[in-house]
Amino acid sequence: MENYEALLTTIALTMGVSWASGINLYAALLVLGLGGTTGNIDLPAELLFLQDPMVLGAAGIMYFVEFFADKTPGVDTGWDAIHTFIRIPAGAMLAASTVGDVTPALEIAAGILGGGVAATSHATKSGTRLLINTSPEPITNWSASIAEDVLVIAGLWTALNYPVLFLVLFVIFMGLSIWLLPKLWHLIKKVFSKIGQYLGIAKNNTIETENDIKSFKEFNNQEDLDSLEKLHQLKNNGVLTEEEFIKKKHQILNKDN
Repeated sequence: MENYEALLTTIALTMGVSWASGINLYAALLVLGLGGTTGNIDLPAELLFLQDPMVLGAAGIMYFVEFFADKTPGVDTGWDAIHTFIRIPAGAMLAASTVGDVTPALEIAAGILGGGVAATSHATKSGTRLLINTSPEPITNWSASIAEDVLVIAGLWTALNYPVLFLVLFVIFMGLSIWLLPKLWHLIKKVFSKIGQYLGIAKNNTIETENDIKSFKEFNNQEDLDSLEKLHQLKNNGVLTEEEFIKKKHQILNKDN
């Protein structure tokens, strides 16, 4: 029974540190380091370096910087972009260290899983915050950032004290993220498309659609017109690429020739 509980705790901590790293790496390091230093957390031997004053000091400084950067609209998006190359490798490293020095294969497997989990939580956080930044008011941004800080602390505390509960919530989070990420991607593409149109570096799909349909009405039937409208909708929703759209449009234009 003790071995079973130890296994659950290890799995929960492995997934917990990688998940938290993708959201707020420095908060995760502080929670683990301070918890180990005060004796509230029994860290694996491979994670004892987190209790080192130098590591705690560096994590504290970076958390202080991130606390303000993450709450400034626009700055937080740049910060997240840079930390794509920091949070994901750190999540993989922490996950590999959490399982302990068992076998190289197990450490590598834990690192791969940890990197994947960190990438998923990081992408979900970054994509959501990018969409939030389209709102002109800062309150939503501040609320989201504070909620993420609280979520990391509460998540790690749950992983350490109630591993089964954490694993259930973790599976739910990963399922929601996998479902949400494609939708976030389509919305983000629309945001960048609107920005590009505003700056004059991208085509206005609405004008293009109206011109195509206007010219199409002059010599094609209603069925072809409906097909063209659906085709434009698919392209604007990100389902079709520009090349696929042009190919399909030519098929419709030339099918009666």
